[in-house]
Amino acid sequence: MPALSKLRFDRHELAGAFGDIGTDLPLIAGILLATKLDAAGVFIAFGLAQIASGLRYGLPMPVQPLKAMAVVVIAGQASGGLLQLAGLMSGALMLLLSVSGLLDRLQKVIPVVVVRGMQAGLGIALARTAFNLAGRDQAWGWIAAASAVGLLVWLRGHRRVPGALLVVGAGVVWAAFHRIDWPVLIQGFGWVTPRPAVLPWEQWLTALTLLVLPQLPLSLSNSIIATQRTVTDLFPERPVTLRGIGRTYSLMNLLSPWIGGIPMCHGCGGLAGYYALGARTGGSVVMYGSLYLLIGVCFSAAFQEVLRAFPAPVLGAVLLVEAGVLLLLLRDLVRTPAALGLAAVVALLCVFAPQGYLVGMIAGCLLFYAPRLLRPAAISGPAGSSV
Repeated sequence: MPALSKLRFDRHELAGAFGDIGTDLPLIAGILLATKLDAAGVFIAFGLAQIASGLRYGLPMPVQPLKAMAVVVIAGQASGGLLQLAGLMSGALMLLLSVSGLLDRLQKVIPVVVVRGMQAGLGIALARTAFNLAGRDQAWGWIAAASAVGLLVWLRGHRRVPGALLVVGAGVVWAAFHRIDWPVLIQGFGWVTPRPAVLPWEQWLTALTLLVLPQLPLSLSNSIIATQRTVTDLFPERPVTLRGIGRTYSLMNLLSPWIGGIPMCHGCGGLAGYYALGARTGGSVVMYGSLYLLIGVCFSAAFQEVLRAFPAPVLGAVLLVEAGVLLLLLRDLVRTPAALGLAAVVALLCVFAPQGYLVGMIAGCLLFYAPRLLRPAAISGPAGSSV
């Protein structure tokens, strides 16, 4: 575990700490409203996982809700207990893949150009979500989101005035004066301890087929493979292994249900978001996790008020900048048209095909290796031929 002295807790890390809020907050809100799970356990487990990730990696390594499972649950097709059981099963499965060495084998056979396509696909999906969030408040929402994006881009890398801190701070101030119902928030204040999940063990087969197996391709492609590659892209001097990411993924999900939490993963989009807003160490993730921990312990009884307060256009702006970082990773393929074309095909499959990330990964590998369709030498691209 990196020494605490390597973590920073300055204004840049604080600004970067909000790089993944546009993904996390809507998913957590949707799960809580759909399942009636204990909000304290969900927030506390999520906050502790963020803090542990920041301390473990010393990098802005994000923790996110498992997206494919969240979509099924928010649609009303699974209960909260079934979701928590599926998370436990996913953790056990990922531990098996990590210990057996299968994750390391994937690293050797999946080309970089295919991972670039998956990263771009996630970027497109995030941009689409960003536009939806920005449009919630109609014309004023678009104006606010455009202004926030402009400020984030203009002040990107500014050493004294982090743009993200201004944008998020302005959103918080606006919410404090115009959105938060303070009597409701104060009434919901109080110390809360989480409760362990009540797992429906007899429904294990349903959890496996409805939640675990559909989530597995997304976890392997985005949470593990693309995240490892994004760390290499953004922090080449601080490499991490697929096996290491798989182990922390499994550990989070093996422990989360026992404090009432939901399934979680890492994600390349969140890492790009942290980086885009200025985070360079795990200090940003520790601060972000501490916020969720505080909400869970002290304000979980008023979680709907907390979730409702933050302005959607600001969330959209943060997501759009996050999407831009992922799409810019394609720049090392620009001089190789065949590689760029293959990455574009993979990205579109990831966004629009059923089980898109699995389909995109498999189709991309087939196109890369099939000698009659595309020559490997023509599409390897400057980044190399394999992850």
